[in-house]
Amino acid sequence: MTPLSSEQKELLFDHCMGLASPEQIVEAQALISSNQEAAEIHSKLQATLAPLDSVEPEVCPDDLLERTVLRLNNAASSSADRLQELLAGEQKRPIRAQHLHWLGMVRRLATAAVFVIAGSVFFTTFRYLRFDSQRQRCQMQQSGFFQGLEKYVADHGKQPAVETQAGAPWYKVGYQGSENHSNTRHLYLLVKDGYVEPDSFVCPSCSKSRGRPRLTSTELRGNRDFRDRRYITYSFQIRCRQGSDGQLHCRKVLMADLSPLFEDLPDDFGKPFSLQLDRRLVTVNSVNHKRKGQNVLFGDGSVRFLKTRFIGVSNDDVYTLQNTDVYHGDEVPACATDFFLAP
Repeated sequence: MTPLSSEQKELLFDHCMGLASPEQIVEAQALISSNQEAAEIHSKLQATLAPLDSVEPEVCPDDLLERTVLRLNNAASSSADRLQELLAGEQKRPIRAQHLHWLGMVRRLATAAVFVIAGSVFFTTFRYLRFDSQRQRCQMQQSGFFQGLEKYVADHGKQPAVETQAGAPWYKVGYQGSENHSNTRHLYLLVKDGYVEPDSFVCPSCSKSRGRPRLTSTELRGNRDFRDRRYITYSFQIRCRQGSDGQLHCRKVLMADLSPLFEDLPDDFGKPFSLQLDRRLVTVNSVNHKRKGQNVLFGDGSVRFLKTRFIGVSNDDVYTLQNTDVYHGDEVPACATDFFLAP
């Protein structure tokens, strides 16, 4: 039996903690039913977390830690004297066998209540800390991509690019044919030439990347593009029109977390691609961070976590083109202020 990988163990933990997406739940259940080690880990985690089943989880506010510490301090300072009075009163009361029985039961119930409350606080706080940690790791990866891009430009005098044709499709991520002009193929040069590590193109909290096999050095050098969507969970700027000065425009936004428009790309690249926008697609955030927002890398190298998809004075949506409701995978921005990240 093959030992479980760290990603599979993390999947089981997320499943037991209620942090898994619907797709992850299906994957975890399949793993539990097919792997004895996974079943044992799942059973132990369930037994450990069983006392928390009666606790209703709540959405964790950003300032939970500060508020919790403040309330504990206030409660400790205001109730210390009262607690001493109650203890002194209890010590003076006559002790009877029945009283001892109820006193022991009360103490046990109080202890259990403390563990339940502490578990609830810990569970909610842990979810927030885990989310914040993954969000910061994602930001560090985007910063690392920018540094690798700068080094490439310094060494080659230009940005990584492959030969393309006007109107060529940019959505065929993973297609290794010489006629592929995907929006990720030029970025793959950073991987092949060693400027950016392959795992740096995978957001730590994106469920779309789970189960990807590690590529050998031969595969990395031989491929023309990322193997498939599991190996690149960010969206990058579609190259804009080239001005008369020979410079590319639309450079304000370089990349962001995976576009909600192109989470599920077709496997059969021989068939026509068409995507019709609906109310959900024009409002939902990236899947990378539980739909709570997305990290965005700007042209100056800064990375910010935005809770909406809109930036700039024009309030432009970085994941859509202006005045475009249907996408066939070959669209480009029509003006320098229309930022478009894909696929």
